[in-house]
Amino acid sequence: MKADEKIKLIDTYTVTDASVHDSQETGNLLTEADKEQPLYADSAHSGEPIAKIVQGKEMINQIHKKGYKNKPLTDEQKASNKIKSKTRARVEHIFGFIENSMNGSFIRSIGIKRATAIVGLMNLTYNMFRYMQLVPLHSG
Repeated sequence: MKADEKIKLIDTYTVTDASVHDSQETGNLLTEADKEQPLYADSAHSGEPIAKIVQGKEMINQIHKKGYKNKPLTDEQKASNKIKSKTRARVEHIFGFIENSMNGSFIRSIGIKRATAIVGLMNLTYNMFRYMQLVPLHSG
């Protein structure tokens, strides 16, 4: 899923089967409109393949750095990750809302077309709830 970090609306998404890792869809979610925009993601999206995609889209890489067994993160990298987390957490609120207020995101259907329809309706429903928070209704 790609979402706007300021207003927390879901911009676009892809649906895959469970064997596909989230990071593998990064390139499919990014467009020309993302040029010169920051890309925030957790450390599961770190690595050379994603870095090349971000660079190719001319985006600002704000993906968390990942520590490894014999190469832990430096204090500077930890501080950088902490700063990035403040923005990334805003998008995580979307997942929290879907889990807590919409009874979760576990899909029980047969076939990718049905799963895609279910996820699309869930995302649309979330965006409608979020819109109601963003735009106060005036009675009159």
